[in-house]
Amino acid sequence: MSVTLCHGLPDHLRDQAAELYWDAFGSKLGRVMGPRHKAIAFLLKSMRADHAICALSQSGALLGLVAFKSHIASFAGGGAAEMRAVYGLFGAFWRMGLMSLLERDVENERFLLDGICVVTAARGQGIGTQLLIAICDKARAQNYPAVRLDVIDRNPRARALYERFGFVAEQTDQLGPLRYIFGFAASTSMIKQV
Repeated sequence: MSVTLCHGLPDHLRDQAAELYWDAFGSKLGRVMGPRHKAIAFLLKSMRADHAICALSQSGALLGLVAFKSHIASFAGGGAAEMRAVYGLFGAFWRMGLMSLLERDVENERFLLDGICVVTAARGQGIGTQLLIAICDKARAQNYPAVRLDVIDRNPRARALYERFGFVAEQTDQLGPLRYIFGFAASTSMIKQV
């Protein structure tokens, strides 16, 4: 499949990107960030277009994206203002508290991947691999020696892709009782030298 990689998220694809991102990560965040329409509204308010690389079809349709974090922001992080605007004061308060329990520190030693997703119809066609190559190229261009990502135990397909691409498990953190809230029991940090 012919794919064009685009650094940054074009404005006209924001709605599609929010839905794709939620479809990819909503299963682990749905109890906290749901319902779906509110989660999509939050994503639309908080997505940083400059923190993504997109895969586009020849016709310009969004096929996938890879998001990253920096010391400035993350692709879908948002903050208190965006949370309050969508969920109200009380809803923002408890959601931010729970989400903070999943947050990992932004580090300066490795480039941080913040999620990768491919539309269902385009999976198995090498788009995920192309996005991983692009994120590794971006890390090298910014003088990072490695890329780090986190993968949950309920996503063996993603972990298999990362391992095939050369990522190595570094550390696994158990969620403990929070597994009942987030729907997964453990998260593994994986590293690839670039």
